[in-house]
Amino acid sequence: MTISVADYARECAAQGLRGDYSVCRADFTVAQGYDYSAEEQAVWRTLCDRQTKLTQRLAHHSYLDGVATLGLLDKIPDFDAVSEKLRKLTGWEIVAVPGLIPAGPFFDHLANRRFPVTNWLRTRQELDYIVEPDMFHDFFGHVPILTQPVFADFMQMYGEKAEDMIALGGDEMITRLYWYSAEYGLIQEAGQPLKAFGAGLMSSFTELQFAVESKDAHHVPFDLETVMRTGYEIDKFQRAYFVLPSFDALRDAFAGGDLAGIIARFKGQPALDPATV
Repeated sequence: MTISVADYARECAAQGLRGDYSVCRADFTVAQGYDYSAEEQAVWRTLCDRQTKLTQRLAHHSYLDGVATLGLLDKIPDFDAVSEKLRKLTGWEIVAVPGLIPAGPFFDHLANRRFPVTNWLRTRQELDYIVEPDMFHDFFGHVPILTQPVFADFMQMYGEKAEDMIALGGDEMITRLYWYSAEYGLIQEAGQPLKAFGAGLMSSFTELQFAVESKDAHHVPFDLETVMRTGYEIDKFQRAYFVLPSFDALRDAFAGGDLAGIIARFKGQPALDPATV
């Protein structure tokens, strides 16, 4: 069922969500409104300085190349300026949103190579953890890897296919694929050390180190069916991290996999325990 912007704004206000949903356009985008305070700019630099010390060591080179190319570290990014650079690289652009938006508009943005980014930033008291996705998670976490052409193609394909998969009853399974790739994905190319690229890791000071370096982290070779069947954690470290051999493997598995068949066989069944996959 399609929800109106006005109804969604009322729901978000009732839940106490932080963004201003009352000014959403029909596609749930808003103006970025580049009027950030000196304190917000300082928080951005603090977050970027602290996290970059880790990403330089633990992030995949394509993510690091994206950060350098887009220029995200010195100040809160101007969405339009970054979009201009990103379009030339992979055809993607950034659209501002007030926070979480409904699945339908989100998938439509992805299908059209538009990535929604929250236009507000956490406070200094929330450096380590925030419940809602903010600009740091969305921008520092997600946007740099969109400069990587093969992953950028996967994200567009995901947006194109997601609603069809949901219509087949695969809403939980398609969400798991996003979670274990775009949010918590790891990659280990042939002959190379294990690296991270998922936004949930890129924007987390503690979990990034755990996922890549801890002997207690459970690393599992990427398999499309297993990923789509495996449950995940929202408010604690993941009990499984799926490791890609390449971004091509992710794109090709999604493009050629029997998604409808997987959904038909396993929808309604309990999720696999991530600790046992």
